[in-house]
Amino acid sequence: MKIFETPDQEQQTENDSFLSKKMQRRNFLTYAGASAAGLALVAAGCKKDNNDFNKGINLGSGDIGILNYAYALEQLEAAFYTKVAASFYKDIPSAEIALFTDIRDHEIAHREFFKAVLGSNAIPSLEVDFSSIDFTSRTSVLGASKAFEDLGVSAYNGAGYLLKNGAYLTIAGKIVSVEARHAAYIRDLITPGSFAGSDVVDANGLDKSRTPMEVLGIAKTYIKSQINASNLPS
Repeated sequence: MKIFETPDQEQQTENDSFLSKKMQRRNFLTYAGASAAGLALVAAGCKKDNNDFNKGINLGSGDIGILNYAYALEQLEAAFYTKVAASFYKDIPSAEIALFTDIRDHEIAHREFFKAVLGSNAIPSLEVDFSSIDFTSRTSVLGASKAFEDLGVSAYNGAGYLLKNGAYLTIAGKIVSVEARHAAYIRDLITPGSFAGSDVVDANGLDKSRTPMEVLGIAKTYIKSQINASNLPS
């Protein structure tokens, strides 16, 4: 698949119309974020090398590369929550069914948004592997969900400043705020009355962030398709 550095003019016009607001400060997302926590997501990614991402499906460069990077992660999250909702764990309360369904719908909407914006520049659907997650266990599902949400927040926050188009940065800021709401809700389900922790928010009240290579190293456990991120801006 050929990846262009910028969308075609028609797509760009549509995007700018849809995303009309501009962020005043490009550095906003560099000060927010969360490190991935829980389960094998962290352990799996801590030793990954950048050389793992110089072959396979090419994300592209510039803003297109960052949008495809976000699209890849939204594919992963949407696939996870779709599987959760397809067969909920035993004795799940109705309130949790409703909220997991909402999260699934949000992630699908995010995935489809990026697919539409990228148009012909979009990477193909990725193959995922959730065999290490026990979807019949509440503990396993909540642990994986917490890790995915924290990872997603950290991903947007670590890549937002790389975007050149202010309209794209605006939508990234809107999406990461939704992901953070998901993360807070999942944490509260795991430990009632909580919504964050020192593992994701530092002493200054600022969220942590991760670089694209760090995030992909962690997510690689669940994405079977090879991803080439070598052309991403840094």
